[in-house]
Amino acid sequence: MKSTIQIVFFVLYFSFTMNSIHVLSGSSKSKSFSYILSCGASGSDGTDADGRKWSPDIKFLASSGNSETATAQFQDPSLPSTVPYMNVRIFRSTSSYKFSVSPKTRLWLRLHFYPSNYNNLDPSMAYFSVIANGFTLLKNFSASITAKALTLAYIAREFSLTPVESGDLNVTITPSTEQSGSYAFINGIEVIPMPDIFKKPAVLVEYSDQFVDVQSSSLQTMFRINIGGQSIAPNNDSGLTRTWYDDSPYLFGAAIGVTSEVGKNVRIQYSKDVTEDIAPLNVYSTARTMGPDPKVNKNYNLTWVFQVDANFTYVVRLHFCEYQVTKINQRVFDVFVNNQTAESGADVIGWAGSQGIPVYKDYAAYVTDQSGDDEIWVALHPTVSMKPEYYDAILNGLEVFKVNDTDANLAGPNPVPSEMLVNAEAAEKEFSPSASRVGPLLGGVAGGLTGCVLVVAVFVFVNKKNNVGKDCKMGNWLPLYGNSHTSTSKSTISGKSNTDSHLSSLAAGLCRHFSLWEIKHGTKNFDESQVIGLGGFGKVYRGTIDGGTNVAIKRSNPSSEQGVYEFQTEIEMLSKLRHRHLVSLIGFCEEDGEMILVYYYMANGTLREHLYKSNKHPLSWKQRLEICIGAARGLHYLHTGARYTIIHRDVKTTNILLDENWVAKVSDFGLSKTGPNLNQGHVSTMVKGSFGYLDPEYFRRQQLTEKSDVYSFGVVLFEVLCARPALNANLPKEQASLADWAGHCQRKGTLHEIIDPHLRGKINPECLKKFADTAEKCVSNHGIDRPSMGDVLWNLEFSLQLEKNPGMVVAAEKKANKA
Repeated sequence: MKSTIQIVFFVLYFSFTMNSIHVLSGSSKSKSFSYILSCGASGSDGTDADGRKWSPDIKFLASSGNSETATAQFQDPSLPSTVPYMNVRIFRSTSSYKFSVSPKTRLWLRLHFYPSNYNNLDPSMAYFSVIANGFTLLKNFSASITAKALTLAYIAREFSLTPVESGDLNVTITPSTEQSGSYAFINGIEVIPMPDIFKKPAVLVEYSDQFVDVQSSSLQTMFRINIGGQSIAPNNDSGLTRTWYDDSPYLFGAAIGVTSEVGKNVRIQYSKDVTEDIAPLNVYSTARTMGPDPKVNKNYNLTWVFQVDANFTYVVRLHFCEYQVTKINQRVFDVFVNNQTAESGADVIGWAGSQGIPVYKDYAAYVTDQSGDDEIWVALHPTVSMKPEYYDAILNGLEVFKVNDTDANLAGPNPVPSEMLVNAEAAEKEFSPSASRVGPLLGGVAGGLTGCVLVVAVFVFVNKKNNVGKDCKMGNWLPLYGNSHTSTSKSTISGKSNTDSHLSSLAAGLCRHFSLWEIKHGTKNFDESQVIGLGGFGKVYRGTIDGGTNVAIKRSNPSSEQGVYEFQTEIEMLSKLRHRHLVSLIGFCEEDGEMILVYYYMANGTLREHLYKSNKHPLSWKQRLEICIGAARGLHYLHTGARYTIIHRDVKTTNILLDENWVAKVSDFGLSKTGPNLNQGHVSTMVKGSFGYLDPEYFRRQQLTEKSDVYSFGVVLFEVLCARPALNANLPKEQASLADWAGHCQRKGTLHEIIDPHLRGKINPECLKKFADTAEKCVSNHGIDRPSMGDVLWNLEFSLQLEKNPGMVVAAEKKANKA
């Protein structure tokens, strides 16, 4: 059953270096001209978080119509920088930009939109079209609807336009005539010459004798993915400023294979057919394969799923580079695109001639809406008939391009917000009937989000593989490394000037600064009726900002010395991390001795309050599983997906928060530590954490590793299953510690006797066994015996599949064992 994937695009700005790899050949560089424009800006050039300079757009306006400039009234915290998103040019009638370009040169055209409140205009009234040299790129486009439906704060669309014959590129923007009072706006435009990367026609899958002439077509970049590796920022893309994203949000199913990177003894060597213009070195230096077990591999497909617009042809470009095997017929596999065989018996060594040589293949497929599908599936499976040495498959990179139709059109429809999102918005309006909901809406839209941009229109996530059939389709958010420059007005603490602030200037510039007046106004002067929680740092208040956006405001206890450390760590960690399953920090206040943190409000509170000592309706087993999976994704990202390994150090059910859609978000990073480097294996540090969840090995040796988080999470798993505290001094000594008692019952086969009564008889036995085995391994006394968080995540996802489809999954396991 295909999962429904929402499209999302997010931007990661961080460097990914591979010092052990040697480049043996160069590539052609972009030609001299390029235009990077901040629309509506005035004066000198502005610089974005990636160090790129953006110039004002005024001198490129061929016909400005009735245009005006403005500055956004609300700065979403997920913006990577104010440039180009805080300035805008607004059009009331048809207007055009004109660029002088080299004739017969293919172009990247990137359009940036931040649907915010400008000059009191309602962003939901902005509907418009964009045409470039006769190609319709956007039609009746609503950036507001797109942002809301895809939970984006800002979006970007990237197009590859056919070579211009005249030497001029004209980009025309027209407010829609279909909606009364429509206007158009744009925040940024990039026009960049691109090399000829579409030299060959793409084979049309299912019709091997038919081809799609990509070279003479205009395209929209839909997805650009670095398989098995981290995202690659524009400044690491050979001068072409493309962004390559992590592939994990698009993987389908519980079996997601394994990732790897090239070893020191292998050199990646470009060839005359494949240069760095095709893809940067880092794409070919990482890969995802199916894993070491041939029995398992023969019984599943390694699959990625992408949501697209129906009734268009798409070109799927797959990038390959073998750096593990050296001979023909060692690894041979089939490639499927939308369940059609695109390539039978793919052998990368056979294509390339030797190890370490990149190759790519283009396949085309037409997506129709007749079947109700608007997805592209890419799947790999070992070619069993060839009897290769290894039953395995490999992929290094993937791109999906939409091809213009016969009407020179690339425009798709505006996405439709999910029913749950519409209901949540309606409930929010009913709860807080503010006159202007624009700021709150965008704040909420960006709340679970994290810095997202898109080099592509609508990019994706949500509920990918494991959330099949859920109403709430959200995605895994990745980190944002860059500055969201907001006001850093004077702040004081303990009567000191801001030069004595507890925050470095870098940390202070990474997120929004609130005045103490704003905080007091939003909390009714810290009224006790607004208190929603109390922790070691201090009280947590429910409040509002920007005219109605609900937030959680954590105010430090002035007598807490530890609060200073937590305040620094929380800001410096969370301002750099953006992930769907990590709580989103909006900003901070540091005035008059106050240390205050502002987060997006989590409507359903903590996980613990839904488990015990509460009059709330108990969660179903499926809900609990999905919450555990979400939290595991957040922790797995901290351990492996961020720029540095991050150990949370205080994983517990009160630090797992639930938003209005029951999406789990890991919170409270005040005790977090940057993890060990490759030469250490652990961090020597004072023991901190919460009793009942504390890793006994860490407690004994004061050596912290990511396996300490795994232990704590194992306690959380038992807490979710048994609905009792991690420590209960009122119970007999042997039962006081949940980790010890549940582990003992699991080993004796009596765990079913202590699980939550609300769950007894309602859990599939195979699912319960897998879940309990995972929890037991997590709380092993020695870290070396515990699984990684990635393994924990895989096991939980598999548990969910067992719960949903017990017969199918068990049958597949038996079949694999027989093989």
